[in-house]
Amino acid sequence: MSRRAWVLLAALSILWGIPYLFIKFAVAELSPPVIVAGRTAIAALVLLPLAIGSGALRQLRGRLGVISVLALVHVVGPFLLITYGEVYIASGLTALLLATQPLIIAALALRFDPSERVGGRRLLGLGIGLVGVAAVVGFDIGADNRNGLLGAGMVLLAGVGYACATFLVRHKLSGVAPLGVAAGTMSITTVLLAPVALLTAPVAMPTAKAAISVVVLGLFSTALALVLFYRMIAMAGAGSAALVSYTSPAVAVLLGVMVLSEPLTPVTLLGFGLILTGSWLSTRRAAPLVSPDESAASGNAAPRRDLGPEPVPGHRQPGLAAGGDGVQAVPELQDGPQLAAGLHLHRAGTVAGAER
Repeated sequence: MSRRAWVLLAALSILWGIPYLFIKFAVAELSPPVIVAGRTAIAALVLLPLAIGSGALRQLRGRLGVISVLALVHVVGPFLLITYGEVYIASGLTALLLATQPLIIAALALRFDPSERVGGRRLLGLGIGLVGVAAVVGFDIGADNRNGLLGAGMVLLAGVGYACATFLVRHKLSGVAPLGVAAGTMSITTVLLAPVALLTAPVAMPTAKAAISVVVLGLFSTALALVLFYRMIAMAGAGSAALVSYTSPAVAVLLGVMVLSEPLTPVTLLGFGLILTGSWLSTRRAAPLVSPDESAASGNAAPRRDLGPEPVPGHRQPGLAAGGDGVQAVPELQDGPQLAAGLHLHRAGTVAGAER
């Protein structure tokens, strides 16, 4: 990667690593619906003008139903589940559990994507990742901590929502500009949650700490992060952009330890390593087999193997899959010249995720 690409990767790692900390600050004073509605409203105010100016919003005509469903499974559900989850578990643990998103996508692909082959390496990766999850949940939370298990379950369910969004985008929105999809889902989420946010709004004005946290979540970790992510895809490709899936959780854990004094145990580190290793193994696609005749005809002695990570298995088109805390994108298999404006709502697809 170029120096600029490395700078973008570092910026994205921070932008998608800090949400867990600021959710922790905000949830101490504000209800999850208020936090989510606030951050999506801010993101929509930034993304809508960009989508309108680039013409991306026009591509949503006739797709309101699909976009609404996507908003529910990709933003409303995951954002609320993550925020509620942080009421019960540490911010760093939340980030670690969401790092399982590639594992969930790989597992669902084995069942719902006929193009995916069930190879030994993929099954091994899924097994390693599940051991990592069990280690983190079992030792960091404990079987007798019901509230902690509830919070962990909410976060893992958010990962399932992100994974389902990936498949929805692939099959229904693969040709739609990601910027338009992002602006649309953020706007719909804001409209849907506004009544609940008003009903659960605090009686007293929140402190500056809580208010600034919501602004950071919406302006930086959602809107700006998506813009930079799409730019990185255009500059370095989806494979390079996908590296943020592995770096942002580390930032979140480090901030939790340094700022919130959250514990960092050897089991936590081991579980994190197992989750990332399992994700990498389960989402790598084996190089296609090429017969000797085909190889000779193409003038190549042997097929080239791409050893780079592929966080979203079986996706040829960019898609909307959020990763991390919120709208983080889940990278698709091919880089491709997505988004003329360099914007993308998914780690490499038509949708970012991811939040995510």
